Amino acid sequence: MRNMTYIAIVALLLGGAVAWAADEQATQEKPSFFASESVNITALVEAIDHETREVTLRRPQGDTVTFIASEEARNLDQVKAGDLVNAEYVRTVSVEVMANEGVEPGAGAIAGMARTKKGEMPGVAAMDTQIATATVEEINLEANTFKLKGADGTVKEFVARNPDNLKRAAVGDLVVMSVTEAIAISVESAPTE
Repeated sequence: MRNMTYIAIVALLLGGAVAWAADEQATQEKPSFFASESVNITALVEAIDHETREVTLRRPQGDTVTFIASEEARNLDQVKAGDLVNAEYVRTVSVEVMANEGVEPGAGAIAGMARTKKGEMPGVAAMDTQIATATVEEINLEANTFKLKGADGTVKEFVARNPDNLKRAAVGDLVVMSVTEAIAISVESAPTE
């Protein structure tokens, strides 16, 4: 199922206009695409109940968010009202079409996480990368369509947003799609006045 999600991403991204910061290499022989987005936010710890682990954060817009911190949130006892929570989220998507040397479609994933040591201010960093490949089964220049075969053997047809990309690809090519999501959260002591 996840493989079909990546095939849909290819259909949306190969030559389409995207609102992210993108770098499409028009000079390369085969089509490729890279896009990324990032969000940074700092929130103020407005209240914290260490017994119930309920935390209330005030976001920059002035609204508040209240949640129960999980037991995995190590060092919560270090946090107090007035501290700052910094969060950064980054997502990247890449799609590359390349000549295929007999590779069958496949999918894989890798993930990792690290957190601060016991006794330090809370912090965590986590990353998840999903990679899927598909083969180009058919290209129809007149209809401006192409078909991709995923790892599960399913073949789906898509309309190309950029017909020039179809001219730069060939039946049998391998399409490699990668989506990476990463988040880093840290807590800083309240600023001194």
